[in-house]
Amino acid sequence: MSSGTTPGTAPVADLRSDTLTRPTRGMREAMVSADVGDDVYGEDPTVAALEARVAELLGHEAALFMPTGSMANQIGLRLHAGPGQEIITDHLAHVLRAELGAAAAYSGITTRSWVADRGRIDVDTALQVMVPDGGAYQVGTACVVVENTHNFGGGTVQPLDEMQRLRQETASVGVGVHLDGARLWNAHVATGVPLADYGSCADTVSVCLSKGLGAPVGSVLVADTDRIARARVLRKRMGGGMRQVGLLAAAGRYALEHQLDRLAEDHARTAAVAAAVGEAFPGVVDAARVETNILVLDVGAAGWPAAEFVAAVGDRGVHGYPTDARHARFVWHLDIDDAMTRHAQETLLAALDERAAGRAS
Repeated sequence: MSSGTTPGTAPVADLRSDTLTRPTRGMREAMVSADVGDDVYGEDPTVAALEARVAELLGHEAALFMPTGSMANQIGLRLHAGPGQEIITDHLAHVLRAELGAAAAYSGITTRSWVADRGRIDVDTALQVMVPDGGAYQVGTACVVVENTHNFGGGTVQPLDEMQRLRQETASVGVGVHLDGARLWNAHVATGVPLADYGSCADTVSVCLSKGLGAPVGSVLVADTDRIARARVLRKRMGGGMRQVGLLAAAGRYALEHQLDRLAEDHARTAAVAAAVGEAFPGVVDAARVETNILVLDVGAAGWPAAEFVAAVGDRGVHGYPTDARHARFVWHLDIDDAMTRHAQETLLAALDERAAGRAS
């Protein structure tokens, strides 16, 4: 399934995720011409260049290219916590909801969470939940996880001052911070905050290349040199050792050079649809709270079960994702143009209006 049009048909807008992006022509050409070597031996020059660039952008000493964001997160967590220790984060965090219990399954790490509005960081609550030294009676907290932007929170951008405060408080008691920055690029573009400022708020940071940036695969974990040396061993142990992977790293380098600033276009299109839906159906979305490229609609407020709503608009060429019983998520990315955005807006409004009319009759 792909976004686009065929002759004589209406546009199809596949908004299930920004992972659906496809490599552009320029990216494909960069991949074909990439200089490569054996990355398990640390000899792929294109991978090394990508790692150095991402580490520099985020203000850390070193980086390691990973095949997936989940692997980057899970290795990041393992650098902080081992069997019998815990991480804490908000209840909507990707590392809890969408990585299939990997922290427990692979590393014996336990988790606790707190309820957070749209995933927004709550430093005071995190500090109350945290147990820096559990001794012989409680599980000790090894790491606090922050997600920025927040996927299931609806593209929420975390406030920099709160991230900085969390970092100061945790560092004072020897607790680490991992930043799940799968969409940190979006936070950077939306706010203008330098990536290194975000990076300074965490000991380890994962960033994804295969979402809005449009690379076909890949994430990068950054940290200090010693942690990245450990991460390289963990990556191999988990089956993530890759050989002539510069072909893929070249896509990530191209994305950073050519497709980072254009994330603002995704944000603008998302905001336009949010404004139209919010004006017509204020209970479905508050457009002022839509900050980046993710639009979460409370279709339950309009009388729709989320799965039924997603199926209904899907039949009309707008594909989304039900995040729970009443909320549906739609994510803009580089393959969604203005025509597809107009089609999405018209389709969403029509479906919401039909159910509203039915409830009124």
